[in-house]
Amino acid sequence: MHRRLIVPSALAASLLLAIPASAAGGTAGAPGIGDPYYPYSGNGGYDVSHYDLRLKYQPKTDLLEGTATILATTTQELSRFNLDFGLDVSEVRVNGKIAGHEKTGEQELEITPAAPLAKNKAVSVVVRYAGKPSEVKINGWTSWVRTPDGAVAAQEPESAAWWYPSNDHPLDKATYDISVSVPDGLQAISNGTLQSQSSKLGWTRFNWRSSKPQATYLTTLAVGKFDITTDTTADGLPVINAYSRDLGANAGAARASIERSTEVAEWLSEVYGPYPFEALGGYVPNVTSSFALETQTRPFYSPKQFASGANIQVVVHELAHQWYGDSVSVKGWKDIWINEGFARYSQWLWSEKEGEGTAQELADYTYAQHPADDPFWQVKPGDPGPDNQFDGAVYDRGALALQALRNEVGDESFFALLKGWPAEHAYGNASVADFVAYAERVSGKPLASLLDTWLFQPVRPEAPAAAGARGRSADAKPARPASWKRIAATDSVHDRR
Repeated sequence: MHRRLIVPSALAASLLLAIPASAAGGTAGAPGIGDPYYPYSGNGGYDVSHYDLRLKYQPKTDLLEGTATILATTTQELSRFNLDFGLDVSEVRVNGKIAGHEKTGEQELEITPAAPLAKNKAVSVVVRYAGKPSEVKINGWTSWVRTPDGAVAAQEPESAAWWYPSNDHPLDKATYDISVSVPDGLQAISNGTLQSQSSKLGWTRFNWRSSKPQATYLTTLAVGKFDITTDTTADGLPVINAYSRDLGANAGAARASIERSTEVAEWLSEVYGPYPFEALGGYVPNVTSSFALETQTRPFYSPKQFASGANIQVVVHELAHQWYGDSVSVKGWKDIWINEGFARYSQWLWSEKEGEGTAQELADYTYAQHPADDPFWQVKPGDPGPDNQFDGAVYDRGALALQALRNEVGDESFFALLKGWPAEHAYGNASVADFVAYAERVSGKPLASLLDTWLFQPVRPEAPAAAGARGRSADAKPARPASWKRIAATDSVHDRR
């Protein structure tokens, strides 16, 4: 079961996004960025470059007080525009002047500046707000989870609207300064590098900075009592890992896994090119969820990921996302295969490196688990639909597609593709169609039909066998690779409960 947002019908979505600006009230920005999976995610009319968040959080009452300063550039004339946000707002200023504001629906903060904004102009927006994030429900759920000593904000495909106002879609990336004041004795963990911390009158303020473009759902905040380890990589990047002090029996396994993040990142850099960000690490708060998430520079891990012992495979998965998902993000949520298929395949490559089963052996075993009538083959990884966005087939059939591609183009071209793609689209956005075109260009081979079969057709394709094994029976029963159990143990990375 996957926690998903409720989505209007495709017809309703198309009607919403097709309303011209004049019909929506002069030069109003659209209430959605144009993603048919989530029509109300993001907004139109502007592009954000930077968020400055100054927050104060009291875990005992769950009261979050904040001032968000948003720097953006208009992409059209604007008489009004929207931010995605669920908390109560007391004041909004646009370019220093008081602006009108109104909450419409569950996640829209509609802002009317004192005077219309011209196209292609810099604009600053200041929003003052306060509320209890865990009580805010958008489509029936919250991404803000209280813990025994604090709270955590980490979810996908949306998480920002519960704790700061934003243009909440991966298409609009920005840099961040996140400053959080918490009661003395607690820590605040976020993305990027810790710039400073200071204490005053019973409160400690932590100042975090993300200097590379970051999608809103990849921002995270964790408040609580943590044991924190720090180090630097061979290249001098700061490594910050944090573990809730009350993880109990899972604590040792969590540390034994996440403390290997630098090792994993070094290996991934050989496969995908230089690590794309300014910091490295991970954190494990005391939450009851099962999933993990690629929050930029500092992945979130639920303790349950380590309930059966240390598992380096989940670290491989989330760190692979730093290239595939974080640096290169989806254009729309239908492109989720470029995130999850590649992260799963990275686990197969780690297994190959460790001598615990080659990617081909894992592909053979995975394929054999799903007969032709298995619903697994009905999910289309290249456009799974919002209800199946995090279905296991997006991960496993998505990885099978990559093995089929590898067999078709050969290792030299395949690994050139894996390394070249993050370089070509660094800190930007790309689609499945973009990847298909890129793969054809780099390999010099026609690949559209092959990838269409694996990514878009609701049938069981021919097994992605290596050249020397083609023609073998689809009913063959391959041996289970040694890494299979650990890889299967990470299946809950996509269970958003």
